[in-house]
Amino acid sequence: MKNNEIWIGNDHGGYELKVKVMEYLQKKGIACKDAGCASQDIVRYPYYAATVAGAVSKGTISRGILICSTGIGMSIIANKYKGVRASLCTSTYMGKMTRAHNNSNLLCLGGKITGENEALDILDAWLTTEYESGRHDISLGLIEEAEQVICNPKGWNPEVK
Repeated sequence: MKNNEIWIGNDHGGYELKVKVMEYLQKKGIACKDAGCASQDIVRYPYYAATVAGAVSKGTISRGILICSTGIGMSIIANKYKGVRASLCTSTYMGKMTRAHNNSNLLCLGGKITGENEALDILDAWLTTEYESGRHDISLGLIEEAEQVICNPKGWNPEVK
């Protein structure tokens, strides 16, 4: 059974936004765990991304949030983990659509490129939007199929349909 607590990982560039995100979640009564760095001192984001993405991949938690300066580096490493659908969102619409169509389980935000209010709006859309299922299951099934073999020495060679 997955834990509904949301883990939040960040590096130095995401520290200030992480603090605001955690306050927001706590005010909403959503359990969260700080899995990031505790200051603006320079650290390496892959370590924090690995903690949160690894927990999602292993099924320890259902969803997580990663924050670095742009969100790009965090999203790159997080999507290396099987079963992780990390989405870098810079608008509320993206936050909504990544849940509705991609069943995103990891939200990536840019602490230096997205303002606090916009980031919290994105977060709210991501938290409250349900996965639509239906036709989107086909694409998610293909992603799961690819994950089964991408690390296999034979690779993945899909037929374009």
